[in-house]
Amino acid sequence: MQIISKEYSLLFNAVTDAEETLAQLRQMLIDAQRRAEELYLDQGEDGTALREPH
Repeated sequence: MQIISKEYSLLFNAVTDAEETLAQLRQMLIDAQRRAEELYLDQGEDGTALREPH
């Protein structure tokens, strides 16, 4: 069995953490886009709300 060096382990964990963070940020952006689209679609022609926000 090959032993993994500390350097490789550190780098692997950092990359894994970064990938998880990026996935969370991507989901946050998708959620914000959906909310913004809902707000836009809920506006009347004069910019006032047609219905109460969710």
